[in-house]
Amino acid sequence: MPWTLTVTELNDYVRRALASDPSLRFLSLRGEISDFKKYASGHWYFTLKDEGAMIQCVCFRQYNMRLDFRPENGMKVILTGAVGLYPERGSYQFYAESVTRDGVGDLYLKLEALKNKLMKEGLFDVTRKRPLPLLPRAIGVVTSRSGAVIHDIATVTRRRFPGMQLILRPAQVQGEGAAEDVAAGIAEVSSLPDVDVVIVGRGGGSLEDLWAFNEEIVVRAIAACPVPVVSAVGHEVDVTLSDLAADVRAATPSVAAEVCVPDQDALFATIQKMREGMARAGHNLLLSRRSTLALCEKRLAARHPLTLVRDMRARADLNAHRLQSLAERQLALLSSRVEALSQKLDALGPRQALRRGYAIVLSGREAVTRVSQARDEMTVLLQDGRIRVRALEARKEDPFGKETSVV
Repeated sequence: MPWTLTVTELNDYVRRALASDPSLRFLSLRGEISDFKKYASGHWYFTLKDEGAMIQCVCFRQYNMRLDFRPENGMKVILTGAVGLYPERGSYQFYAESVTRDGVGDLYLKLEALKNKLMKEGLFDVTRKRPLPLLPRAIGVVTSRSGAVIHDIATVTRRRFPGMQLILRPAQVQGEGAAEDVAAGIAEVSSLPDVDVVIVGRGGGSLEDLWAFNEEIVVRAIAACPVPVVSAVGHEVDVTLSDLAADVRAATPSVAAEVCVPDQDALFATIQKMREGMARAGHNLLLSRRSTLALCEKRLAARHPLTLVRDMRARADLNAHRLQSLAERQLALLSSRVEALSQKLDALGPRQALRRGYAIVLSGREAVTRVSQARDEMTVLLQDGRIRVRALEARKEDPFGKETSVV
């Protein structure tokens, strides 16, 4: 899905993109002036062109009032400044901070030479930039004691975080010896034990006015500072080498204070949310641990010796009951079989034979089934009793056939 913006958002995005590009923040343009106009406000508006292109330019009153000449159409000049965007019209233009006749740019050439030298050394690399502390113990400020910079920083600091400590190291910010004093101030204030960030700044001015912050000694002092440095030199359109070397570049001193000093109310609100989140996380963790503990206790109780004995006893009782039931079923089955066999035996036994009219002859305790077993005296068993008899004659023959010889 394409990125959808309003016209205002697009123009503001392009403006900020141009403003954040170091190579477009401090450069010089050579060309010829045309369509020069001076407005009642004192600002100059004109076009700078060469053989192949042109660009709209503006030089605000605070910059052009320091010039010793007035540009004219057709004049060849060198402009020093920055590329930007006028958001209301979406107009791409060049903001000139100084104007010199073509051929008079020694200060700018000196600046460009030093910029290229330090850039090759890596002093402006983005990888060197350090994050600012969330809540500094103290903020060191290197600026003029009497300027508006310290007043603006103090006002914003009191509003955002009352009680935040500001340590001012007064410094000369313009003229001979200013660069050395600013560099010494950075080293001194950053060495204090509670200082966690340093703001270096001054108000706006011409290239000459801001030159101390383009000196090599100041740039190297910022790069060597043991704590993060915020540069707030000049106005938003002013860009110095100190801005490029600093960890953060602020458009104004007030912005520098805002990026260094957290909003106390917002910080307290964040802390409260974190506390509530920690409390919820702790409560959820406690519930989870309780659930785990309950599960472990349940498992431990299941493994307790008394529980195991009870389980074994219950299983033994169950097995005994099953064994008894099985024995009773087997006994009943055997009893039934014995009864059936008894009835069968009774049906096939001697009693039934006696009831049918047969008799059993016993010689002592042995049954007499053959003639040869006969004795003189024997016992005859009948259905309703026994008879002692004496044998008169023993004859071996088919009991149901012809008679045979006497034994």
